[in-house]
Amino acid sequence: MPADVAIHYELASHPINRSAIERQVQWFLRQLEASDHSVSLLLVDDEEMTRLNSHYRGKDGPTNVLSFPLAEGSDAGFSDLPIKELGDIVISLDTALREAIELGQKFSFRLSWLIAHGLLHLLGYDHERSEDEAIQMYELEQELLQRLEHHRRHPMPHLAINVDHVATIRQARGTTEPDPVTAAAICELAGASGIVVHLREDRRHMQDRDIRLLRQTIKTRMNLEMGATKEMIGIAMEVGPDMVTLVPEKRQELTTEGGLDVVGQKKKIAKAIEQLAKKNIPVSLFVDPDLDQIATSKDIGATFVEIHTGRYADAVTEAIRDQEFLLIAESAQEAYQLGLKVNAGHGLDYRNTARVAALDTIEELSIGHAIIGRSVYVGIERAVREMLDIIQQARLTI
Repeated sequence: MPADVAIHYELASHPINRSAIERQVQWFLRQLEASDHSVSLLLVDDEEMTRLNSHYRGKDGPTNVLSFPLAEGSDAGFSDLPIKELGDIVISLDTALREAIELGQKFSFRLSWLIAHGLLHLLGYDHERSEDEAIQMYELEQELLQRLEHHRRHPMPHLAINVDHVATIRQARGTTEPDPVTAAAICELAGASGIVVHLREDRRHMQDRDIRLLRQTIKTRMNLEMGATKEMIGIAMEVGPDMVTLVPEKRQELTTEGGLDVVGQKKKIAKAIEQLAKKNIPVSLFVDPDLDQIATSKDIGATFVEIHTGRYADAVTEAIRDQEFLLIAESAQEAYQLGLKVNAGHGLDYRNTARVAALDTIEELSIGHAIIGRSVYVGIERAVREMLDIIQQARLTI
């Protein structure tokens, strides 16, 4: 777990949201390029902080924050362990509130500052060593807090709904209902920012008729997923979607099982991007969270990458899910820094979406199966709105 938060004390006036604090620590770690490290954060009262100060520092009374870097005084054998642990941060909530009042700050801002301050100490910064280092540490703290404020105010990721599985139900009986064209319109009315449709070679769900009608009726943005084949490129150039997402495609798979091998199919995919560019159709490449795939996507002219979140969504343990999330976060950050627009999708549902939505490098989430499945119970409009609420709260609670 990148951030382990233990709450030994809570202020009645300022309840602590453990999940939000964990996400905030993880966000700070990404900004400091230390997202592959773990940190433990302990929230205490003045009494416990006084005991810690007396035991570890020989000082009397509480302080606002203490940092205990793992590398400092640790046994050399720890370096061989398959773990990257920065250390522990302890914050007195009593002192944090007192300082917030004295400085005229919101308690949440003061707590964020103390977390950032503690993390910088774990990374080796020390304002007590010299005046120059104190200035450097202060400036970095201010930069982190400004980024955090920008992140909180930044618009939440767009939600694009994949309506393929509405067509799957229709095709199961070979009738005309339910109609994915109607479903797409309801999704837009509920607040979706785009509609995703995958026209497969075997036409197992979406049909050519659907694609052409959706192009005429979609009011937001149409994202056509497809294989990089001559037939599909021809259809895309004729229909003119707002964007195309190139995906790998196997006849025997139930759904797209992994990312596109951009590195191995560089020439083929580059040619497809070049052809679609003639019709001013921007291209997104559906890739695994792999830095080489992302760099190659940029090299051959992609406008977007969509990070494949399937392994994160399907993880069977929290440890595996944490590791997969770090790969997604790192890959999204790399793509963003390269100038690519970043989307994400596959397997996201009402339990696992928030963590990915909180990444400020993600511009759009593509979600289909979970929302269509949920709509069986509550209707499409409510299913979309519930997912939008999750995405919005993920940004607001950091």
